[in-house]
Amino acid sequence: MRVLVIETASAACSVALIDDGRVVSAIHEVVGRGHAERLVPMISELAGGGRADAILVDCGPGSFTGVRVGLAAARALAFGWGVPVHGFGAPALLAAAAFAERPDLTALTVAITGGHGELFVQRFAGLTLTETTSLASLIPSAAAESAGDDWVIGSGAPALLAARGDEHGADRLPDASDAHHLAPAFTTLPATPVYGRAPDAKLPA
Repeated sequence: MRVLVIETASAACSVALIDDGRVVSAIHEVVGRGHAERLVPMISELAGGGRADAILVDCGPGSFTGVRVGLAAARALAFGWGVPVHGFGAPALLAAAAFAERPDLTALTVAITGGHGELFVQRFAGLTLTETTSLASLIPSAAAESAGDDWVIGSGAPALLAARGDEHGADRLPDASDAHHLAPAFTTLPATPVYGRAPDAKLPA
């Protein structure tokens, strides 16, 4: 089965075609806030115009606008092509890629830049990818305490490492081509946003 993977939850915009666990075609660009302008052209630049038997899309957390752009495109293509669409989480994608690159790691913390100076933080164990904590939105000092002495990966790694006082980690943006590292259990989310924190707007009392 050929799967189109869409990743727009960060400053990067990436797409990939994965066929039976093999990356056939992939594009990754750092676009800042230009997801809406670049995503569809990038898909069309993939082999076969990006046409696939199923679609897998990053649901977040991360960029509010980026997540929604990716989900809207995934749903529209799924409807037009008559194929299923499912989601995955940005933390799981980053963790799976890190464990694949660093088989010596037994645990790590994913830290993604969030809003209001906070970080989206989640811990994972290796061997078979396992979530060991729930996703949380924390200030850097609390994120550093949560991470313990884990290797830290993600766009929020610099802030967490600065708060912890070491360099045991790496700044990294998600990449759609890394989705082939995800176990099936991490690719079955509904294609809806994962915001990672409560909305700022409050209903009047």
